[in-house]
Amino acid sequence: MNFVNLPKIELHCHLDGSVRPETIIDIAKKEGIDIPSFDRDEIKGQITAPLECTSLNEYLKTFVIPNLVMQSKESLRRITFELFEDAAKENVKYMEVRFAPVLHMVKGLEIEQIIQSVIDGIKDAEQKHDIEGNLILSCMRNMSADKAIEVVERGKKFLGKGVVAVDLAGGEEEGFSKKFVEPIALAKKYGYRVTIHAGETGIGKNVLEAVELLGAERIGHGVFIKDCHEAYEIVKEKNVALDMCLASNVQTKAVNSFNEHPIYDFHKDGIKVTVNTDNRTVSDTNMTKEFDIVSKEFNISYEDYKQIYYNSVEASFADLETKERLKKLI
Repeated sequence: MNFVNLPKIELHCHLDGSVRPETIIDIAKKEGIDIPSFDRDEIKGQITAPLECTSLNEYLKTFVIPNLVMQSKESLRRITFELFEDAAKENVKYMEVRFAPVLHMVKGLEIEQIIQSVIDGIKDAEQKHDIEGNLILSCMRNMSADKAIEVVERGKKFLGKGVVAVDLAGGEEEGFSKKFVEPIALAKKYGYRVTIHAGETGIGKNVLEAVELLGAERIGHGVFIKDCHEAYEIVKEKNVALDMCLASNVQTKAVNSFNEHPIYDFHKDGIKVTVNTDNRTVSDTNMTKEFDIVSKEFNISYEDYKQIYYNSVEASFADLETKERLKKLI
């Protein structure tokens, strides 16, 4: 199959992990930001994680440099536009991008300004390219529940205007869901949809708790439900979709190799899996590459591809009209 030409949906893509290296250099020069090098290849090397990372925490170190240049309204808008432009070039028709607003306050921007800048970038791309998008607000698990509440409160005015959901991201420790029951409950009350990073680093029970305690409708990664029967069963029973990201899962050592990835076993057993990049720059990937991996390792059929596409449409936080339009593309 030629995946480049097929319509695609991406539900799990981090803004700060998907910045063009040349854009980092250009913004750094314009805004007088000190970065380790102004050579494109050197910067690319420093913001791309090796395939042989030792852990998720090592993988997360590659986000330091991009965040240096994501501290102005102009840079946030530009970087968002370019991400959607890159996605549109490979026939991604709808994308949900996620980011943590609190990481972009270093130079004095308010959370509302930060969110608006990213929404503006999405709208710029929608006007110029055949792609639609929405925004997921990530709260960082290494921060307090109060900080998460602040993001939820400040972001609620953008619900229905580009923001669709809330997320918990960052390093994963056992039992993290308990700390965030209050902010996620508040988010649901306001009308946010809920997706949670869980089960990425060997703790399947985190997926169970994300669904039971936080009401997660989608799980970022969820690889380790394979080792937790209760988590596996609740995902299957409640039709919780899994945002799966093969390249990044090998890099973070969620799995040791592509052929060990559980995505196809899950798919065959009726679990709703979706295919995503996670971080286009950090993982040196795109949606076409991700599907090429799935195809090469598991020999998926066109029917498999269609089912994963429909899973993605259904699991998306787009409105019903958009979902119907996306379904008709394939």
